[in-house]
Amino acid sequence: MAHIVTPLDQPSNYKDSQSRIDRQTQYDILSKTTTLYVGNLSFYTTEEQIYELFSKCTTPEDGGGIKRIIMGLDRNTRTPCGFCFVEYYTHAEALACLRYISGTKLDERIIRCDLDVGYRDGRQFGRGKSGGQVRDEHRQDYDPGRGGWGAQAQRIEMERRREVEERYHDAQDVPGAVAGGGGDWKAEHVQESATLKRGRSPEDEGGSGRGEPRARVEEPEHDTNRM
Repeated sequence: MAHIVTPLDQPSNYKDSQSRIDRQTQYDILSKTTTLYVGNLSFYTTEEQIYELFSKCTTPEDGGGIKRIIMGLDRNTRTPCGFCFVEYYTHAEALACLRYISGTKLDERIIRCDLDVGYRDGRQFGRGKSGGQVRDEHRQDYDPGRGGWGAQAQRIEMERRREVEERYHDAQDVPGAVAGGGGDWKAEHVQESATLKRGRSPEDEGGSGRGEPRARVEEPEHDTNRM
C-alpha cells in the first residue's frame, strides 16, 4: 500500500533549469531544506495572508517559525506575479506545511507547494518574456486572479486592436469616408444635390403647377352616321 499512495511530504521531480547541481545533489539538499516554493497564487494575495496561513504548522515554542517570505515579482513592473518562497527555521516545519497546506485554498485558489533547494538573489523575478512566470506566457484561459488572459493572448489582442485603429484612421483620410459616422459626407452630398436640381422656370409658375386642376380638353363629337 505504501507503494501505491504517494506521501504528501514527497517533493516533486522539478529541477531548476538554471541550477548547475545534479539530481543526487539536489535530492540531498531537499532532504534537509527549510525552504518551500509556493505556486498558483493570486496576483492580489498579500504577504500577510501567506504568513497567516503558513505559520499554522510552525512551532515557535521550539525555536521554529517563519524566517522570511520572498514574494515573486514581475521582472518589469516589480509587482507580484503569483508565487513566493517561504523560509522556515527547521526542516520539519517545511515538511509539515508541504504535507498539510499544499492543495488547500488561499484567496479561492488551490495553491501548490514544493520543497526548494533554497532561495538565492534573482530567483524572485519571473522568467517569462513579458516579465511574469513562463506558465502565464502561453496560458489560453482567462484567469482574473492572474492578470486575465495570458501574455501571448494579450499581445495578439493588442495587435488586433492596433490594426483596427490604423484602418479607422486611414478611412478618415479618404474623401467621402463614413468611418467617422458619415456626417461630413452627408452634408456635402446634400449640398451637391441641391445645386443639381433644376430651377423653376417662369412657365412653371403658370397654371401647370402641381395640385392645380388641369385644363379640360374638349372631346370631338362623334359622327353618328359613321359605321
